[in-house]
Amino acid sequence: MDKEERKRRMKIPRQKMPEQDPKRRKHNSEEVPYGFSEETAMQEARRCIKCEKPLCIEGCPVNINIPEFIDLIEQGKFIEAAWKLYEQNALPAVTGRVCPQETQCEIKCVLGKMKGKEPVAIGRLERFAADYERKHGSIQTLAPEKPEPSGKKVAIIGAGPAGLTVAGDLIKLGHEIVVYEALHEPGGVLVYGIPEFRLPKEIVRYEVSNLEKMGVKIFLDYIVGKSRTIDELLNSGYDAVFIGTGAGLPMFMNIPGENLVGVYSANEYLTRANLMKAYLFPTYATAPIQSKKVITVGGGNVAMDSARTALRLGAESVIVYRRSRQEMPARDEEIHHAEEEGVEMNILTNPVRIFGDEYGRVCAIECIKMELGEPDDSGRRRPVPIKGSEFTIECDTVVPSLGNKPNPLISMTTPDLKTTRWGTLECDEDTMETSKKGVFAGGDIVTGAATVISAMGAGRIAATSIHEYITTGKVTKPKKEEKKKKDKKKDKKKDKTE
Repeated sequence: MDKEERKRRMKIPRQKMPEQDPKRRKHNSEEVPYGFSEETAMQEARRCIKCEKPLCIEGCPVNINIPEFIDLIEQGKFIEAAWKLYEQNALPAVTGRVCPQETQCEIKCVLGKMKGKEPVAIGRLERFAADYERKHGSIQTLAPEKPEPSGKKVAIIGAGPAGLTVAGDLIKLGHEIVVYEALHEPGGVLVYGIPEFRLPKEIVRYEVSNLEKMGVKIFLDYIVGKSRTIDELLNSGYDAVFIGTGAGLPMFMNIPGENLVGVYSANEYLTRANLMKAYLFPTYATAPIQSKKVITVGGGNVAMDSARTALRLGAESVIVYRRSRQEMPARDEEIHHAEEEGVEMNILTNPVRIFGDEYGRVCAIECIKMELGEPDDSGRRRPVPIKGSEFTIECDTVVPSLGNKPNPLISMTTPDLKTTRWGTLECDEDTMETSKKGVFAGGDIVTGAATVISAMGAGRIAATSIHEYITTGKVTKPKKEEKKKKDKKKDKKKDKTE
């Protein structure tokens, strides 16, 4: 590209994505952003200055060839752009919506590093291409020919982002893939944790259906550790097992009154809304719909999801967070949307106890004001209580959103599977091998609560290792030079739910 063309591209402003009006959207569960039009997507794609060394790929945990798919959009080859995404990413319509691109691929964008310039909207273009394919074409028409069956069989436990990624990578190599999912719908956190207004469930179902068309078998309502153990799977003909069960065990505040009626973990609150259709009341009469005022405790993405869901269920919604607004771990976009919709932010505030009425139901929460002290292990300034600053907020529902840890069922039923003191599985981070031969793991079950895309990145590493293991009987660790490159690409940013 010559200098003049590069200058022309640099003058194009970053394209805005239209959204629902906040006053309207807080009363419905329709998706908030509308997405790019064809013309807007092509214009945004023209902002790419086609770097000789595209650093954006380094920021992607699943190694999408970002310049190539953007170039295809610029040419108007939208379905081809979608297939370029599907080569490395089994869930592009999902990651285009929920992946924190601003701290990964987009922060590496060379254009964005220039004074006064914004990075190319990589995530929004990814979403556009995947949505276009879903509406206008079939990914199967561009898929490579199905490989010859390898005769190898792999069991995947958990149909969340990590498990689906492993399934997508291994099915392309000719292996027989069977996924066991404990819930009645595949998708894991994509269906029970992320609200409809941020990730419509039809999109998750479509991405999963693509995998099923490729030959992936999915068994629902199947709890490994109860229905069958890992040892029983390995003894029944599976050559390897991948564990991607996530971190679905909620953490609580351990304060008086936490056992009152009207206290829900963020997991339960969002699951009731997402899988039990509370937002379609009265067609589905799900308990949280009765709330008048909801207090969500925490400042992460899950807290924002819970607080914004409360609005859509007809309640007044308040967030209580012990640190400052600037230190909230949620994405800026999610905090901005919550504030636009009317969620009240009570920052530098921490719950002390929850009050109940004579019927054992929540009626108020007592909080104390905080101030920031010295930095703690996370690098953020430690919140310190201000003596005598206690105050009370009337409410009928409290939703702690303080993070999650893994359910111990699998580790309890597999004695030779080593765990850390946090209950996560011990894994070789270069190969995703566990302490048990033939068993691999990835995602939140290994890292604790993190991003969807980091779980998918771990799934891609695990798929490579599993393929090598079932075809050669061993797993080779990457050389030091390769490991350095991988470490640069690894997503270190946790999706904290404090």
